[in-house]
Amino acid sequence: MRSASMAGTLPLIVALSCSPALAQSNEVPRAEDERDTITVTGVRQSYRGNFALREIPQAIATIDDAVIEQNTILRLTDALDLNASVVRQNTLGGLWDSFAVRGFAGDENLPSGYLVNGFNAGRGFSGQRDVAGIERVEVLKGPAAAVLGRGEPGGSINLVTKQAELGRTFGTASLQYRSFDTVRAEGDANLSLTDGLSARLIAYAERGDTFRDRVEQKRWGFLPSIGLKLGDATRLTYDFEWTRVEVPFDRGIVVLNGNFALVPRTRFLGEPSDGDTVARATGHQLRLQHDFNSRWSLSVGASHRDTRLTGASSDAETLRSRQKLYVDGRSLSRQRRTRLYTSEHSVLRAEVAGEFDTGTFRHRVLIGGDFDYFDTDQLFTRYRGPVVTPATSDQAGYVLDLQNPAFGRFPPAVTAPITNRLDVQRTMGAYVQDQISLTDRLQLRVGGRYDDFLLRVDNRLTAVLGRRKRSRFSPQVGIVYELSKPLSLYAAYGEGYRANIGADAGGNVFEPETSKSIEAGVKLTALGGRLTGTLAAYQLEKTNVLATDTLNPGFSVAIGKARSRGIEADLNGRLPGGIDVLFSYAYTDAEARSRVLDPNFSFQIEPGDALINIPRHNLNMQAAQRFTFGTRNALLGAGVQYVGERKGETGTNFTLPSHTLFRVFGQADVIDGVQLFGSITNLFDEHWYANSYSPVWVQPGAPRTATVGLRASF
Repeated sequence: MRSASMAGTLPLIVALSCSPALAQSNEVPRAEDERDTITVTGVRQSYRGNFALREIPQAIATIDDAVIEQNTILRLTDALDLNASVVRQNTLGGLWDSFAVRGFAGDENLPSGYLVNGFNAGRGFSGQRDVAGIERVEVLKGPAAAVLGRGEPGGSINLVTKQAELGRTFGTASLQYRSFDTVRAEGDANLSLTDGLSARLIAYAERGDTFRDRVEQKRWGFLPSIGLKLGDATRLTYDFEWTRVEVPFDRGIVVLNGNFALVPRTRFLGEPSDGDTVARATGHQLRLQHDFNSRWSLSVGASHRDTRLTGASSDAETLRSRQKLYVDGRSLSRQRRTRLYTSEHSVLRAEVAGEFDTGTFRHRVLIGGDFDYFDTDQLFTRYRGPVVTPATSDQAGYVLDLQNPAFGRFPPAVTAPITNRLDVQRTMGAYVQDQISLTDRLQLRVGGRYDDFLLRVDNRLTAVLGRRKRSRFSPQVGIVYELSKPLSLYAAYGEGYRANIGADAGGNVFEPETSKSIEAGVKLTALGGRLTGTLAAYQLEKTNVLATDTLNPGFSVAIGKARSRGIEADLNGRLPGGIDVLFSYAYTDAEARSRVLDPNFSFQIEPGDALINIPRHNLNMQAAQRFTFGTRNALLGAGVQYVGERKGETGTNFTLPSHTLFRVFGQADVIDGVQLFGSITNLFDEHWYANSYSPVWVQPGAPRTATVGLRASF
């Protein structure tokens, strides 16, 4: 099924006797006889159904493991760079994944959520996600709340993991070395234990320096999967996740009056004595799939995930009146902080998918429900120096001299609790979706989701318990028209929501953000499905964005509005001559629509102000050529990423410059079963900046980085 996946179609769930063309288009055939033999070959993706990409009234981009492997990508953040609709956001000192889709990010005080095998299972404090164990990354753009319900209106990220394959034994093992003395080992072994039982064991370990002074990292993970066939039509799959990340908390560099060269991009501005911040995750996912016949199936599943993040850091002071840097241009006032963050996330779900006819109309339906429980427990302590005056000592400001840093000059400052809070979200939802084939060319999708949700905030510092219980219906409608075999037109409208974390000064839990989304586009499927593409235009609006409560400093009110609109173009596949191509471009106009105060720095936000870290123009493209070298297979490729300038701080004119990064990569068979691979990223060693929260929290991008390794397979 890999070839169908690489052609940009969704995976088949059942395998029947069918023509190669039908298998390529990924359409499940309509059985003449209900007694056709059914063999389970994979696990159904909930919230999706069985559709070719050209039939879905939504833009979907796929980044498969072959592209990730070619580029020697190790983190989800770097994989998402390959799609221009996704841009980086503040990553909490490199300790979590944070991104915006189509200009909208989630709560900047929490990591971005993502789906795992269709489960809402990527929330919590587990560190930046490693790509080990990922079969492909799906960028599900635009309105999908009728079945997903929760999330940003810009879209969702779904990770399809590598799962145990029945009846096969195979595997790979790799060892690589990259710049800054980083060594990584990774293994993936699928073992057929019996005809109906398989185990897939995936593990990785990584250790080394980084381009940042005094910042070393250690990462490891174990990601096994067990597949069990219960008869010809039923499969049970269990996935386990056990990961750990150890790395110093690193806010990056500081920029003064637009001078990005104030300190070298390598300079660490924290305290080495703070040690590592450690992020841990333990997760379980159990899925049962049963196919009643070739038209109807049932998916039932459950997941549970615990995460924990602990550590201390010394971060640059963000408030100008307390920052000595703005007085003498070299003395950096810092806060000392400690964090103990934990989360617990449990999900139950069930879905029936099938099809039937009413007269000449064909219906493909999804009917499902889920239960979602998520809590975060956050204990955050801080030492903060006084307002800077001529009498303020360097010790009081926990100052670091930028030109001649002397680490350990002062004993660690004593911190006090700033946040001690338990947030609980509990949601029960039900959804239905029907895609109706009105003619051979015209399809209509209608759907809706009803959610009943409870939000509870226990503020232990103020002894205030806040509670909010609400219900909401999120509709969706879409239409698809096939102009010709290669081209189809689509349009869609959807509504959604995302729960806001926290409470106002009175202890009242915030109402959720609400959104409305509309998009239209054209889809291309050419060269027998080997080349797919989408051109889309969209507009998204959301309300109840948090803003500062001017009467109660330190608290927020939900009164803000924001809008994003843009144009996207994606192309992916193989051209004649065996050239693999990937092209992704996005024009994004994301802006505030309310006049409010920024909740962190009290800067005025005006309608029309651009949203932080969102470039107007974003481009990523690459090409790779496969060839033979003697009797050995080889591949050479090159790519380029362009990210336009973007606002680096909310409510000010601070701007991150644009950057253009070139990369090259290659693979070659050395002997049978052994492959040499390598890459060079940031080929011309450009100085670039990944994201920013303020001028004193700017994350510099990595310099030129080379990777070389060997991969063995059996």
